[in-house]
Amino acid sequence: MARSLLRLMTELSSRKFVSRITGRFAKSSLSRRWIPRFAKMYNIPVEEAEKRLNEYVSLNDFFTRRLKPGRRPIDAAADALVSPVDARITGCGVIEDGMLLQVKGQDYTLEELLNGSPRISQYRHGYYWVLYLSPTDYHRIHSPCEGEIVETEHIPGKVYPVNEFGLTSMRRVLSRNERLVTYVRSDVGETAVVKVGALNVSSIKYVEPMPKTLGRGDELAYFEFGSTIVLLTEDGTLQPRPDLRTGDKVRMGEKLGTLIRRS
Repeated sequence: MARSLLRLMTELSSRKFVSRITGRFAKSSLSRRWIPRFAKMYNIPVEEAEKRLNEYVSLNDFFTRRLKPGRRPIDAAADALVSPVDARITGCGVIEDGMLLQVKGQDYTLEELLNGSPRISQYRHGYYWVLYLSPTDYHRIHSPCEGEIVETEHIPGKVYPVNEFGLTSMRRVLSRNERLVTYVRSDVGETAVVKVGALNVSSIKYVEPMPKTLGRGDELAYFEFGSTIVLLTEDGTLQPRPDLRTGDKVRMGEKLGTLIRRS
């Protein structure tokens, strides 16, 4: 009964206007006083931040902070696929005939996740990573590989939470929430970076000016408050790291696997 009530309350609160109200406050100067408390509450390593706490003009400014140079080294291997974010792995595995299986007990289809994109056929037997960013994490999103941006798509949707409760108790939130998809074409194949909005996320934004080509680890976008990345690779183009499992933490720039040319 309690779980059903919580699900109903989440349904009612997961509306864009709620996130807009939260976002307006987070961007206002009034929110500035909350930065030290927010950093302490979530045990954020403030020594990594590019600026001192008192230099951030709002909570949103702090949340979307850049880091000091060198704090996230990028794996140097030319064939590496790296994590685009600091995150916890909440799902990973081979895509089975267009299905992402057992992401927190639920199955997702590429058709839903990618909004019926004609590119779906390229990923039907590829590999996927679901990467959850908590409020503690660094929230800028970087390119997982070198390549050219060949398409972007904005998919409108809800803003359900993408934490443990949202993924396990709500129905397929990753394919119902607002999403921003970037398709990156490398020499090996194509990678889809699916940025999933969430409760209290006022927006997902690309960096400006938006690049046409990307180096591995180049800045691509950022979340305003916590969310999730679903990273997809084309059929037969990735050899994942065998030691990474659901529940593991990864940092931006850390190797997720090796990109391979299809025979």
